[in-house]
Amino acid sequence: MKKLMFAAAALALTAGGAMAQDVVRMGTEGAYPPYNFVNDAGQVDGFEVELGNELCKRAELNCTWVRNDWDSIIPNLVSGNYDTIMAGMNISDEREQVIAFSEPYTPPPPSAYAALSADADMGGIVAAQTNTIQAGYVAESGATLLEYATGDETIAAVRNGEADAVFADKDFLAPFVNESGGQLVWIEEGETVVVGKGIAIGMRKTDTELKAKFDAAIETMKADGTLNTMITKWFGEEAETFE
Repeated sequence: MKKLMFAAAALALTAGGAMAQDVVRMGTEGAYPPYNFVNDAGQVDGFEVELGNELCKRAELNCTWVRNDWDSIIPNLVSGNYDTIMAGMNISDEREQVIAFSEPYTPPPPSAYAALSADADMGGIVAAQTNTIQAGYVAESGATLLEYATGDETIAAVRNGEADAVFADKDFLAPFVNESGGQLVWIEEGETVVVGKGIAIGMRKTDTELKAKFDAAIETMKADGTLNTMITKWFGEEAETFE
């Protein structure tokens, strides 16, 4: 569900070899609930952590989780600091020039605008997380884009009046809107925009064996219905699932 700067990522796609080591290091942000977050015990948690653990089990891989800030998550993958990205990352043409993706583990997720008023100006000042596909969409829309390092900061920008609205994954925004007591509302009654191809595991292009293992595990979860069950658990009965 995000877009990355690739300056550092262009270093090399030569740091492969995930399957040559005993542990597959799973990179995540830990700051994008319900996809990934840090729980009260200080451990990474969320939809992608539960899913990643199940995929590693099915693929017979020994996996561990590594946290990394969003704005450098692709460069640190290709430089070898970890072996995968599971961080709410949408497949996009731009990203596919730099890294490989697994089969998607969610359908293309909808994005939406939220604000303090339902008639807020979507063409005014709009907050989005830096280097996301939502930020790119806002920039191309003609609105004034304000980028922030984290999703939480985009919400804060609306609340403190720095931005007229925030544009992000609707699944990310929904808890903030629902728990705001009416302070935050959907613009255009929650009208959504699809700006990605589906969320998937990012990997180095050289790690073809690892990709094949994760692809096969994802397909088994789609086939037996457990992936749809997990999506519904974390995102609710209205969430888009696989047919």
